[in-house]
Amino acid sequence: MNKFWNWARNSDESRTLYLDGAIAEESWFDDDITPAAFKAELLSGDGDITVWINSPGGDCVAASQIYSMLMDYKGNVTVKIDGIAASAASVIAMAGTEVLMSPTSLLMIHNPLTVAIGNSEEMQKAIIVITDGENFEDDAVGATKLAAEHGIQVDVIGLGSAKGALIPTGRDGQFMRDDSGNPVTTRLNEEMAQEIARAGNGIYVQGASSSALSDLETHLDQLAKSQIQKVSYAASAEQFPVFGWLALLLVIIDIIIPDRKIGWLKQYTFFGQKPLTPNKDNKR
Repeated sequence: MNKFWNWARNSDESRTLYLDGAIAEESWFDDDITPAAFKAELLSGDGDITVWINSPGGDCVAASQIYSMLMDYKGNVTVKIDGIAASAASVIAMAGTEVLMSPTSLLMIHNPLTVAIGNSEEMQKAIIVITDGENFEDDAVGATKLAAEHGIQVDVIGLGSAKGALIPTGRDGQFMRDDSGNPVTTRLNEEMAQEIARAGNGIYVQGASSSALSDLETHLDQLAKSQIQKVSYAASAEQFPVFGWLALLLVIIDIIIPDRKIGWLKQYTFFGQKPLTPNKDNKR
């Protein structure tokens, strides 16, 4: 286990957590030991804690779990950034009851990154959109239709519920408010989400459903099989012209060379007509 954190106990019995360097150089994905060790150390004491962060980022799975653990911690969490909190480290920083930065420190937040390798057929041209269906500015349906025109299938997972819910802003129990001071409620617009899926020639699944992931996996598996069948059919179809040209060539040979004067050709019969066999009567 490669620890990237260190705990220190202060004279007033409070504790300090230092996060220096990369967050989990080895991913926490499918790793039970490292997250359990971090959680055990976090819960080994109580009271308020201070988290010093100087990290360029790292594994997003580890950062997500650390963020969740700190959010669930009963005491106050004061985050102090003295160097840089970038990428995955910025996610951990958001778990603080209070976030403090030195005048020279940096906080860098970016959209999630991913890497995919392969040609367009191997990529299968499928996009999964997770959304509550609320559309305030952009033409989501129009963008999805444009993607479908380029052969990209768009599947949609509906997030939230039609009843709606408030949007939390942090650990202090506060919720997002509009310019008038009213709490902002997000609601699942299922009709819009379904329309986006139809425009993208995909399927819509309700994220709250226990079968959502299995339904989506089944659909993507069917897509993969259909792509394989298309490639197989295309490969077979491309071979038919070859046999057609070969047959045409044999017909021409049979027409223009009826006497089979070519020695090695005399032994073959193409269309049921026996080749002429020289004898004493038809010698010239």
